[in-house]
Amino acid sequence: MMIWGILAILYAVMVIVLAVLKPEAIWKLKKIQFFIKHMGDKGTEIFFYVWALIFLVLGVWLLTL
Repeated sequence: MMIWGILAILYAVMVIVLAVLKPEAIWKLKKIQFFIKHMGDKGTEIFFYVWALIFLVLGVWLLTL
């Protein structure tokens, strides 16, 4: 379970980096554009932060098993 926990934490960090840096190649993907269209730019950022928080908590939980 330790490897899954580490992977979940690394995924959370990656999502936060994507939300902060907003790389043009990623931000122009259809799925991200769908989120921006329905939630706005700030709402999409908040969604990314919440998603990262969920995976961070999951990773820490998996590390404690």
